[in-house]
Amino acid sequence: MAKISINLATGSLQKEEIIVGIDLGTTNSLVAFIDPDKNPKVINDTGKGLLVPSIVHFNAAGDTLVGNEAKEFLITDPANTIFSVKRLLGRSYKDIAGHQDTFSYKLIDEGNDSLIKIQAGNKFYTPIELSAEILKELKARAEHALKTPVNRAVITVPAYFNDSQRQATRDAGRLAGLDVLRIVNEPTAASLAYGIGLDPTEQKTIAVYDLGGGTFDVSILAIQNGIFEVLSTNGNTFLGGDDFDRAIVHYWIEKNNLDKAALTADPGLMQTIRLKAEEAKKALSTQNLFNEKQGDIWYTLDRHTFEQLIEAKVTETLNSCQQALKDAKLTISAIDEVVMVGGSTRTPYVKAQVAAFFGRQPHDQINPDEVVALGAAIQADILAGNRSDILLLDVTPLSLGIETMGGLMDVIIARNAKVPTKAGRQYTTSIDGQVNMKISVYQGERDLVKENRKLAEFDLKGIPSMPAGMPKVDINFILNADGILTVQAVELRSGVKQEIDITPSYGLTDDTVEKMLIDSITHAESDVAQRMLIEARGEGEQLVYTAERFIDKNGFVLTPEELENTKLYITALRAALTEGNKDTILKKADELNEFTRPFAERLMDIAVSKAMKGKSID
Repeated sequence: MAKISINLATGSLQKEEIIVGIDLGTTNSLVAFIDPDKNPKVINDTGKGLLVPSIVHFNAAGDTLVGNEAKEFLITDPANTIFSVKRLLGRSYKDIAGHQDTFSYKLIDEGNDSLIKIQAGNKFYTPIELSAEILKELKARAEHALKTPVNRAVITVPAYFNDSQRQATRDAGRLAGLDVLRIVNEPTAASLAYGIGLDPTEQKTIAVYDLGGGTFDVSILAIQNGIFEVLSTNGNTFLGGDDFDRAIVHYWIEKNNLDKAALTADPGLMQTIRLKAEEAKKALSTQNLFNEKQGDIWYTLDRHTFEQLIEAKVTETLNSCQQALKDAKLTISAIDEVVMVGGSTRTPYVKAQVAAFFGRQPHDQINPDEVVALGAAIQADILAGNRSDILLLDVTPLSLGIETMGGLMDVIIARNAKVPTKAGRQYTTSIDGQVNMKISVYQGERDLVKENRKLAEFDLKGIPSMPAGMPKVDINFILNADGILTVQAVELRSGVKQEIDITPSYGLTDDTVEKMLIDSITHAESDVAQRMLIEARGEGEQLVYTAERFIDKNGFVLTPEELENTKLYITALRAALTEGNKDTILKKADELNEFTRPFAERLMDIAVSKAMKGKSID
């Protein structure tokens, strides 16, 4: 097994390493590297194209298809064809409430804040596993094209991604067999691709306007001494070029007097119209009229009409730009550069409106689909130590986190985070009346704490006695430039506080760090499987506890038959918990959830009814 040669002070790798840059996108993904001439280049493997559609399909035989091969199943087998998985990374069902109709596959609502799961066939997948499938495809393409193993990568994420979403992206990379050296903000990568921020003496404030197929965001960045600081970000994760296509589709339906009900019943024809709309949108970037006939339908659209159709959506993006400037406490005159990202910025109307808004021509010379991946490749080259002109700030060589329920490692400061740094997460209690919380701090890359290195342990005492889930405990990690880690725990409702100082890297040799990193990749699949089983068990046990408490307190709202069936579903879930099969546990939990969901609504109706009569219930 090959060793990972790593500089502990910087986290950088030896120069012979090929480290790729990956843009893991909502609609499309791609991978780039630095070629022998020192130029960033997107990988096009055996004519498959530069872009890999971010789509995963599971067929009846249990095979997994990714990218272009999966795309064709969006219409023929939508329930088992997963798209836009990036929207779901690090999110719970509650986070995407109101947008469920956007997804044609089944999302599991467990009625709590646990991370979302996707059902395909009789199996349940996390967004991490699905993202890993896309990353595996990118890794395979890179290895085939470069004729060399690719084990290390820089992966980009939107600037607005929170800690949970960033960690989920890192976990997906690890599950795909990649050592993720750095999670980089997409606007930072785009800036690097244009050479902005490479000069350490440069001081600039820039705006990055990113309009993709399904998402829009704008970021305001301050660049000083080679450090990118996100001043503000704004946007809409459900706005993009797909909306342009939809506007054209609706226009043609109206112009051709098509029956909407008949179209709904004929997904093949609807898909044909949508693909024609996409074709027209692209054509109108270079011509003034699109005019074709297929069957009885005329697909006619001129550029002026197209611009009228998309005007409201483009205005919405400019309103986001205005809000981002306001949040950053800046005026338009403070912006030195504007960078365009995302395939939808090819539309001339979009370019013109952005230029008019910012009062300057934006950077659009680099292919907007590629610019983020190219910048990620430049960042990877910096981490590889191949650019002596750029200062690489000190980083922490191993992840730092705490033990959570079931012996799992919850990472708070990820490996390769710049030092000094501060990060935190919020936790709660799992037992009614819990007044103490044990906080165990670990260092390492494995999913189970028993495989990592324990650094310290302390108790947060004096938490007010409350029902499970009510206390809010903030745990913050502060890692200073000298490598001293301060861990703070604060219960927000009462102000109870405890903190401890730790030296995390004490006693670790280079060989130890290398072994820990290699083990994390080697055991990634089994680690994730164990983590998912532990999490499924935890969620299942919590659901059994909640359902039994509901019966004890509110059984009067159930009919005898409902009561009996609820108990049968609880028994089935209990049996699944002892079997130790993740998919069975989640299936039985979903069945219990589905059956009992109406009961809470019924209880609420009774409460409202009694309240309106001037009465109250406990």
